[in-house]
Amino acid sequence: MFNRDLPFWPDGWSDPSRRRQPKPRATGLTMVIDKGMGRAAFYDLMELAAPYIDIYKLGFGTSVLYPGKFLQQKVEEAKTWNLHIMPGGTLFEIALCQSTLEAYIEQVKAIGFNAVEISDGTFPLPADLRKRAISTAADAGLIVYSEFGKKSADFRAEQDELLRTLEADLLAGASYVIVEARESGTVGVFDGKGKVETSFLLDIHKAAGSLADRLIWEAPQKEQQVALIQTLGASVNLGNIAGADVLAVETLRRGLRGDTAAMMAERRAATCE
Repeated sequence: MFNRDLPFWPDGWSDPSRRRQPKPRATGLTMVIDKGMGRAAFYDLMELAAPYIDIYKLGFGTSVLYPGKFLQQKVEEAKTWNLHIMPGGTLFEIALCQSTLEAYIEQVKAIGFNAVEISDGTFPLPADLRKRAISTAADAGLIVYSEFGKKSADFRAEQDELLRTLEADLLAGASYVIVEARESGTVGVFDGKGKVETSFLLDIHKAAGSLADRLIWEAPQKEQQVALIQTLGASVNLGNIAGADVLAVETLRRGLRGDTAAMMAERRAATCE
């Protein structure tokens, strides 16, 4: 007779890598982008996958299109699962054009968000205003995720500029810096076809040193997720993950999928020698 007080599966089966950290964790973060998920689907996602999600972003400017009551319910539910939840950076940029930084931060706090994204992917943001936006949000008690990069189709990340932004944003009060790839995964460190040069990733990771763990790489495509995990390890921070892909990404991290199973087994064996 099966004892329902015990786990359904042996511990070694759920994490063959034996290295996945439980929440709250500082690395191996998974950031979900929600482009308009309905009530039932959202609550199902929380019940099924919340332990594998760290950050939840209501993409672009979708937050302002929600019925007010449902928006607050979604925000509060996410927080009960110990998630950082925030509106998209595009909304921050638009709000700054329409009003003031202080008014935006006040509204974000009033709704109940516990995090905020500061970006300038569409509208340019002077360095001094970017710094002030980050520090103001952090002083207001929000977890700040800043974003590096532009949303234009020809944007490609430059190592020196990325590293300067990383250092400056963290100094201003950001917790992590997100590397822009868009929901298409065709800008930033990816080319127009969504491919990444792994040597470029490794160069950035090495040059960033101890700050490398504070980068979140947007990677909406499965091939990109595999490439990042194979290149930078299972504890790489991944962003712009679709809700439907959360468990699939977690299997990649743990070695529960053919794309990374052999790699995780080899790394585990190496650490045991």
